[in-house]
Amino acid sequence: MTGHSVLPRRAAVIVFLAFAFAYFLSALVRAVTATLAPTLSQEFSLHASDLGLLAGGYFLGFAATQLPLGTWLDRHGPRKVALGFLGVAVVGSLVFSVATGFSGLLAGRVLCGAGVSACLMAPLTGYRRWFEPTTQMRANSWMLMTGSLGMVASTLPVQWALPLVGWRPLFWGLAALIALSMVVIAVWVPGWAAATPGAHVAKPESGNSAAVPQGYAMVWRHPYFQRLAPLGFFVYGGMVAMQTLWAGPWMQRVAGYTPLEAATGLFWINVSMLCTFWTWGMVNPWLLRKGLGADRLMAAGLPLCLVVLVGILFAGPQAGGGAWALFCVSCTFVSLSQPAVAMAFPQALAGRALSAYNLVIFAGVFVVQWGIGLGVDAFAAAGLSTVRSFQAAMAVYLACNAGAYAWFLLQGRRHNVLQTTAP
Repeated sequence: MTGHSVLPRRAAVIVFLAFAFAYFLSALVRAVTATLAPTLSQEFSLHASDLGLLAGGYFLGFAATQLPLGTWLDRHGPRKVALGFLGVAVVGSLVFSVATGFSGLLAGRVLCGAGVSACLMAPLTGYRRWFEPTTQMRANSWMLMTGSLGMVASTLPVQWALPLVGWRPLFWGLAALIALSMVVIAVWVPGWAAATPGAHVAKPESGNSAAVPQGYAMVWRHPYFQRLAPLGFFVYGGMVAMQTLWAGPWMQRVAGYTPLEAATGLFWINVSMLCTFWTWGMVNPWLLRKGLGADRLMAAGLPLCLVVLVGILFAGPQAGGGAWALFCVSCTFVSLSQPAVAMAFPQALAGRALSAYNLVIFAGVFVVQWGIGLGVDAFAAAGLSTVRSFQAAMAVYLACNAGAYAWFLLQGRRHNVLQTTAP
């Protein structure tokens, strides 16, 4: 990473790598259900709605922790909070590995989701205090690139390992690696006070005696947060839902892929995401210097994902892994919203702002993952074929995305009008 930071350059790189290792594992755990879907469906006789709920259970656990997580991050700092949460992820992986029914699988996934829920918010909160804005944008994109690398590892490598060791030992190994990441964070990540001597979280940046507001009221009421929330819910959440679950079943049940072909498709989807986030990390500082901020880039770029999804709906069985890779890549403009939210708030509120926005995103992932499963089953029950059921469910999702983008544009214009007419 280049650019100046509050931490010395070498320390900043070490901190980034320590958190990146944990986030790599969290993304692997998150996305592995897409590869395991055929195996779990066969072993436990799961319906599409069960599969959606199982994958969504991870995000339900994830979302449930976000509000206390933000407060704890602002109060205790990234290292302590990340270590506490990762311990829960170790337990969740072990619970999933010994499950004998759907309820056991779901409990394990909820615990995993809760346990890794600090793996991105903890470092982003730290980066808000430790790095300059351009470095924050780059670090955010490269953290997401690390997540894509974890998702790559969840596809073909997992598919190849399944016949050799089975899915249960895979989760024993994940529990061990998550424990190792805890050791790395404990050793290499500085405490809050060590990173910012004399700066207590309860003190405002300006140095006056007023206390920083407690709770989330300031975050929820912030116009910029309200403007971005629908995009975070449907577009960002939906991108993750497709990448981590529904692209796989679409490739198999609509496009006619074999499980290995679907895993290969997911592999290339995640490789394309990895390359895209790496590119964002490289160009973000340059774009920011040119005056191309997050809002302008999202307004110009997000229509691409709507156009691609329309193409997927019309193509039907002809839309395979390449089409879904293009859709996910075209959605990555929305990832710029995360550091933009952090920078819209004071440092002492950054943890709560990021966690609140993450709650919106992952509530969206849960709703979209489960909702598409319910939609597919409902349209099938109404007499539609499998292909038509998937197309109809995705059409509802497309309408939600279009509405979120329209809200983003209209609220931006309203904000500009208010600024222009203000005395």
